[in-house]
Amino acid sequence: MASSQLETLQWQFGLAWRLAEYHLPALTDEACLWEPIPHCWTVRQSPDGKWRPDWTEVEPDPPPATTIGWASWHLIWWWSAALREIRNEPAVAREDVLWPGSAEGVQLQLKALSREWEATLAGLQESEMEKPFAHPWAEPRPLRIALAWANAELMKNVAEIGYVRLLFEASWTRK
Repeated sequence: MASSQLETLQWQFGLAWRLAEYHLPALTDEACLWEPIPHCWTVRQSPDGKWRPDWTEVEPDPPPATTIGWASWHLIWWWSAALREIRNEPAVAREDVLWPGSAEGVQLQLKALSREWEATLAGLQESEMEKPFAHPWAEPRPLRIALAWANAELMKNVAEIGYVRLLFEASWTRK
C-alpha cells in the first residue's frame, strides 16, 4: 500500500523527534553553555537578562563550532519561523528570538514546537503539497520540499546537540 507524501513527512518527523527525545532530557544548564573549543558561537546573557546568540550577517567560512545553547536557539528560531510562515503569520525578526535561559526552558520550548509541528502536519492536505513556499529560500519551492527540509534540519540540529552533549559528558568522565 502506497503512503501519501504527508504520511511520509509525518513518519520522517517522528524519526527525527525520537532522536530529540533521546538527547533533550539529558541536557543540563552546564552542558548547554559548555564551549567545546575557544571562539565557538554560544548564547550570552545581556545586561537586560535576556539570552542572545552570537551572530554575524555573513556566516564565517568555515562556520564556527557551536554550543548546545546556540544550536538549540537556532532550532527554536528557524522552527518557529517555519511554523509562522505555514500559518501565514507575520515573521519574527531573528533578533527577537531569544534563548530560553536554561536546559529546562529549551526542553519545554522544543516540546511545544514539536506538538505544533505535529499538529500542522496533521492539518495539511495532500492538495497543499505543491503550493509555492519561499521560507527559508528566496525562490519558492513546493511546500512538501520545505516540510522535508524542516524535518531534515531538525534531525541535523538535534544530532549536533547530541554530539556536543556526548562530548561534554565525556570531558567530565575522563578528568
